[in-house]
Amino acid sequence: MKRLFVTLLLLVIAYAAYEWLTFPDVAALAKEPPKTTAFIERRKAELRDAGKDDRIEWTWVPYGRISPSLRRAVLVAEDDSFYEHGGVDVDAMREAFERNWKNRKLTHGGSTITQQLAKNLYLSPSRNPLRKIREYFLAEALEKHLTKKRILEIYLNVVEMGERVYGAEAASHYYFHKSAASLSAREAALLAGCLPNPRIMVPGHPNKRLRWRQSMILSRMRRWGYVFERQVLAEKKPVPATDTSATETAAVETATSAVVTDTDMGPAESTETTDSSATTATTETTATETVTATDTSGTQ
Repeated sequence: MKRLFVTLLLLVIAYAAYEWLTFPDVAALAKEPPKTTAFIERRKAELRDAGKDDRIEWTWVPYGRISPSLRRAVLVAEDDSFYEHGGVDVDAMREAFERNWKNRKLTHGGSTITQQLAKNLYLSPSRNPLRKIREYFLAEALEKHLTKKRILEIYLNVVEMGERVYGAEAASHYYFHKSAASLSAREAALLAGCLPNPRIMVPGHPNKRLRWRQSMILSRMRRWGYVFERQVLAEKKPVPATDTSATETAAVETATSAVVTDTDMGPAESTETTDSSATTATTETTATETVTATDTSGTQ
């Protein structure tokens, strides 16, 4: 028994040493985008093994050139507590464990966007427990070295959105023939809806399940106020007190306070500048924030 314990202890120490030596330089992502990802390289290898060319559609764009509608759609679809957790949502993981235990199979992961990014960048789709442990520590490292804004920016640039299609910009051009900055709320909901399985729920040919998810995401965006046009409401000139009744004044104040501020900026990031230039900021708040009634009235 003692020999077995020592053997197990040595194996654990060896594994820990291996993990420490091979742990990726997560901090570098704060300044430089990833050159590739584990998922992209895995897909290329699969294509080559099948005797096909390994061409991948992938174009990196900065945060400010991704439509706020898409950023918000992904948040409500994938991780609505993104700005509250520290990389791992313990409650979601517990719920996923309970569902898997009840179904007697691994169907739910309970992963946050940070965990999904860690998996996309460095791991594999495997549900191996050791892989999940490594994912946990990678997610913690990402949260330690990167801002929430940067994590979301990288995720939206590397996540798979269809066969050979990775990232918001490539997907926007591939499916809608426009840039990611120009996506409408309806188009954004369609892209966000495909994320659980983009090779089955294809935005270019949406099936019934993807249409349902698109409608669900749009409903959440409306209900939580994510599609309100923040700038328009903020620029309304105050009505003179002599022309406004107390009731009307209260209504205006209530409506203004009810508007959700840009949820893409969490509490810890409220003092950061959202874009690298005034031009990008203008594009972000004017060209892509406007949501028309048709964008949220139903499916395409």
